[in-house]
Amino acid sequence: MVRLQAGWYRVYDALAAPRPAHVTMLRRRLYVLSVRLRWHPFWSQRAVAVPAVRVELRSRGRELERQR
Repeated sequence: MVRLQAGWYRVYDALAAPRPAHVTMLRRRLYVLSVRLRWHPFWSQRAVAVPAVRVELRSRGRELERQR
């Protein structure tokens, strides 16, 4: 899931750049990644403290993306 989140940041940052190329492709990719993250089986576990885990996931995803 961390790789999914890092990929989400990569696409989001590409869309945020001035005059991005292939805007439609990037938007579709961002949507697909968002759906995969939102409906990942991990979130259906009852013991997951969702807000805290989402913050940690985003933090680790951003960290992984910065390392690239």
